[in-house]
Amino acid sequence: MRNQQDKSMKVAIAGMGAIGRKIAKALDDGIPGMALEAVAVGNPQKASEFLTGLKRPPRVLALNALAQHADIVIESAPAAFLRELAEPVLQAGKDLVILSVGALLLNEDLIELAKAHGAKIHIPTGALIGLDAIIAAAEGEIHSVTMKSSKPPLGFHGAPFLVQRGIEVLGIKEPMQLYAGSAREAATGFPANLNVAIAASLAGVGVDRTKLEIWADPTITRNTHELVVESDAARLSMKIENIPSENPKTGRITAQSVIALLRKMGGHLAIGT
Repeated sequence: MRNQQDKSMKVAIAGMGAIGRKIAKALDDGIPGMALEAVAVGNPQKASEFLTGLKRPPRVLALNALAQHADIVIESAPAAFLRELAEPVLQAGKDLVILSVGALLLNEDLIELAKAHGAKIHIPTGALIGLDAIIAAAEGEIHSVTMKSSKPPLGFHGAPFLVQRGIEVLGIKEPMQLYAGSAREAATGFPANLNVAIAASLAGVGVDRTKLEIWADPTITRNTHELVVESDAARLSMKIENIPSENPKTGRITAQSVIALLRKMGGHLAIGT
């Protein structure tokens, strides 16, 4: 007779930063129907202590080898590696969980690749409260989506948009607007900062019609997103204040959202749209 571990879906994680480690620890502690099988890391030596400390240390594999050893692959690596990871996963007909949602805009053909091979791309709710409500509103008519994202200056340090324009935000004393325009135009300039906005765009009226403001604000300590959706069914007004993780660009709730998604995929009761 096969044991419960044999019945579990095998999970692989690309990236062992703050988010990847938290997801790995949750899997190691136990998520019904799920088992951590493999990881890919940029610096195996740096990740070694954490991985060997797990009750069931996973295999360490190359990025493009994860698809061969897992049913579900979670992307928590830098956005530049999305395609290298995604192609073999989708070609193998596996499930891919994407956190670098902005990078998906630059690789939209991956959606067609998933369709061609019977694979599925999952975008977790992440830091965005009300994503289910936006998805429901989109079944009717959404008139407009506007969003304001504010983070402490350190959260924007090194963003390509700022580097290209020679903008320094670390020493500012008052809030500074960095960008105003469509979510699509901002995606390449802030690849590590806009996953919330892109998720809202894909759920609602699309990245070209979603209007976005980005602010660096030295007066706040949390990553803050204010979102207003006007639709024929409801007016949605939301404010989210996320506590940053060890990575100041990302909130703690991002990893928790992936863990919740895995529980939903492996469980027998699915709550939410």
